[in-house]
Amino acid sequence: MKRYLDDRIRQDLQRKMVVLTGPRQVGKTTLSQQLMGEWPDSQYLNFDVAAHRAIILTQSWRQSAPLLVFDEVHKMRDWKTWLKGVYDGRAPGQQILVTGSARMDTFRQSGDSLAGRYFRLRLHPLSVREWSQQLRVAPHPALTHLLARGGFPEPALTNTDTDAQRWRTDYFAGLVREDVLEFSRLHEVNAMRLFAEMLRARVGSPLSLASLGRDLNLSSVTLSKYLDILEALFVVFVVRPWHRNIARSTLQAPKVYFYDTALVLGDDGVRFENLVACHLLKLAQWQQDTRGMAVDLHYLRTKDGAEVDFALNDGDTLTHLVECKLSDAKPHRALTRFAEQWPQAHAVQLVRECKAEADFGCIQLRDAAPWLAALEV
Repeated sequence: MKRYLDDRIRQDLQRKMVVLTGPRQVGKTTLSQQLMGEWPDSQYLNFDVAAHRAIILTQSWRQSAPLLVFDEVHKMRDWKTWLKGVYDGRAPGQQILVTGSARMDTFRQSGDSLAGRYFRLRLHPLSVREWSQQLRVAPHPALTHLLARGGFPEPALTNTDTDAQRWRTDYFAGLVREDVLEFSRLHEVNAMRLFAEMLRARVGSPLSLASLGRDLNLSSVTLSKYLDILEALFVVFVVRPWHRNIARSTLQAPKVYFYDTALVLGDDGVRFENLVACHLLKLAQWQQDTRGMAVDLHYLRTKDGAEVDFALNDGDTLTHLVECKLSDAKPHRALTRFAEQWPQAHAVQLVRECKAEADFGCIQLRDAAPWLAALEV
């Protein structure tokens, strides 16, 4: 399956090393192997595989390989210094693709900087646009399918819901059991698992770590660390309230969403909101990674409780206001209020079951499926 980053990676490899990150099993290895097929004699090396690790440590890969793919090398001590040396000493014309299932900036190790030597790209789960194009289906059935299966390729493509659920159970358990140990101690795994399970039922709501800490008998400081780990492993992402003062926004309650929409424990409205959040984050990070734009995903909330689900900003300017509804054909009151306050922002109310699109002043009421399918990625 062709992914939305395929062409971009090809272009960027002509100029620099490419560092591709994203959730485990989101399709990074498959994408890498497809690219390798275009360059005969390319070589793939995974630091988690003992035989590959020996080759990586001794740097005994084929010097004639036109493309080298290094997977999970961030688990190696002083990997940044090592990678800088490999890149600077590579054979003429040799291209390097580095992949990993954890945020590379999380591993803050000493050593020389890689600045100026690589392009960063982040691979996300399948979107309505990708599913519609690749499977040649209309946006509405694509949206329905992704709400049920999530956007990870294997469960999305499998034949039965049972197989998809079996994959998801193993995936979630494996993340907590194995990957978490890269960041924390063994005795924390059970607490992390319980915390992650509790987050599944709190998607889309302002998160109180103090309240969760009382339930788990853990401090909010500890839970904040756990949340950072789950973010670093691309299990969840945090959406914070928008404020021109960054310090003030970080002090307010965040919302948490899962990269895998099918992991969400909630009603249809919550799962729909999570899916929209995934699409907007994917769009924002695409614009960050490929254009260098200062785009971020937030939500809006005032002290009197008025709230809009999502806001995209480009620096100090709000560009989009997005409210998610299952079937409401009336403009959301808070969306109207914020649209008047920030008239430069594109204000849209996405409706999952939309009978008729309409404009109410500066508010656009739009059918969610075709609107999502029209996004860049």
